Amino acid sequence: MSGVANRQNRGIARLLEVVARLRGEGGCPWDREQTLDTLKPYLIEESYELIDAVDSGDPERHKEELGDVLLQILLHARIREEQRLFSFDQVAEALAEKLVRRHPHVFGDVRAETPAEVLKNWEAIKAAEKEGGEGHSILGGIPRHLPALHKAQRAQTRAARIGFDWPDVDGVLDKVEEEIRETREALAKGDEKRIKEEIGDLLFSIVNFSRHRGIDAEQALQAAAARFMERFRGMEKRIRAEGVSPETCGLEEMDRHWDAVKAEETR
Repeated sequence: MSGVANRQNRGIARLLEVVARLRGEGGCPWDREQTLDTLKPYLIEESYELIDAVDSGDPERHKEELGDVLLQILLHARIREEQRLFSFDQVAEALAEKLVRRHPHVFGDVRAETPAEVLKNWEAIKAAEKEGGEGHSILGGIPRHLPALHKAQRAQTRAARIGFDWPDVDGVLDKVEEEIRETREALAKGDEKRIKEEIGDLLFSIVNFSRHRGIDAEQALQAAAARFMERFRGMEKRIRAEGVSPETCGLEEMDRHWDAVKAEETR
């Protein structure tokens, strides 16, 4: 068994050596000058590229992008190791311990037979671990820089776990309609501050509707944006085929071509 484990870990060991060489004396000037702050945008960008790879369905691309995200994690860990604070191995060990601790239904004698029961136990254990700090709140630990739609859905999901939620989707839709009315009222009064607030409330209520339907709001909006962009490009292509520039085409003509593109999708 140990031989199998050694073969499986060979890639990790080599990767750690490569990263250490890149950051060490005589290594890569670019890698050596990176800091935790300069690496932040790369970690975000690589994470989004990983999601694109998952959506592509291409396993080779998926493997490559997983590696790129792992590189960012290894660079962060290497910098902390250089500061004599912790190593990548300590990161992995701490994660393993946390997974065991927060899955007592697998590694202990606690019963949890549904995903909902697992999440309830997870939150209770997490709250006990962080008692007395900001993490004691059910909403504690939600990242500040999380995309707004994702953050809204995460907060709503956390609140729902302790029963702070609409009993059914009809109540959520009523709230959406209420927010639309309030947005119209703010527009009629020309109150820019309130308009901004009402738009935020409207978006928040729509995210709540998505959550009640079991739909990820971020993914739904991404898909809608992708459909719009694809249809818009199709509209531009049709307009140019008639020898007209999209920039000089009137709205009525653009609507005609837009409808034609949608009709082609249906066929």
